[in-house]
Amino acid sequence: MTRDTHATVTQSRRIERLVAGQATSDGAGVKLTRVLTHQLQRRLDPFLMLDAFGSDQADDYIAGFPDHPHRGFETVTYMIAGRMRHRDSAGHEGLLENGGVQWMTAGRGVIHSELPEQEEGLMEGFQLWLNLPARDKMRAPWYRDFKAEELPRFTTAQGVDVTVIAGHSHGIDGAVTRDVTAPLYLDLHLPAGARFEQSLPASHNAFVYVYRGEVDVAGQAVPTQRMGLLANDAQADGVAIEAGGAGARVLLLAGAPLHEPIAQYGPFVMNTQQEIFQALNDHRDGRLGESA
Repeated sequence: MTRDTHATVTQSRRIERLVAGQATSDGAGVKLTRVLTHQLQRRLDPFLMLDAFGSDQADDYIAGFPDHPHRGFETVTYMIAGRMRHRDSAGHEGLLENGGVQWMTAGRGVIHSELPEQEEGLMEGFQLWLNLPARDKMRAPWYRDFKAEELPRFTTAQGVDVTVIAGHSHGIDGAVTRDVTAPLYLDLHLPAGARFEQSLPASHNAFVYVYRGEVDVAGQAVPTQRMGLLANDAQADGVAIEAGGAGARVLLLAGAPLHEPIAQYGPFVMNTQQEIFQALNDHRDGRLGESA
């Protein structure tokens, strides 16, 4: 599907600052880069975390993420390469493969595992944590797997291949929409010198993450493996991204801030410390996923 790149943006947002991710490990020792850290949760509300993982060394990922709990937010796992099996306490199971997306709403609570179904080769992808509004934190869990061919895609007149994981872009609806946080999640593959424009509400927080090549946003270079925070400029009506001479692959994310308190303890994200204590007690007593 091809879409024209008629001028949709009259003034692009600028880069407020560049952020380098922090090398860390999670699960049973999976090596990853934490791109969006705890310190940026307020600035990038409603996004809580973004992890990038990528290695062709099996020891970096083979132990995976054994059973662990979540409550109060959503996880979006985008697999660029590799195979990972999901199972959870709500009875959901799925295999996440090359180019696929797994969207899970933890809601009032799930215990799940994400384990590699490969013993060698490249495993690469991203996991995003998206906050839930207070009214939805104790909703029933939800889960869906999207195979690569099920994700909406289009190609612009300049040859930019766009995968619309969430939200809306150039008349194309994404795989998932959310009314309150209104997340936009695009994967952009830009040929050398190509330009992509995306309109954005001025009130939404937004960022780009470059995982191949380099891009230019309003005169500021964003190199590979860097997040570029997009300034909240009331005069800007979107963002224009231009690829460098080698082309680029970029995630573009934006969302409506919740402006609600954030109380987090590990895999639990609520609004108050009392709700965190309740989550810990429920997990200890085996009630995490039960109805409120």
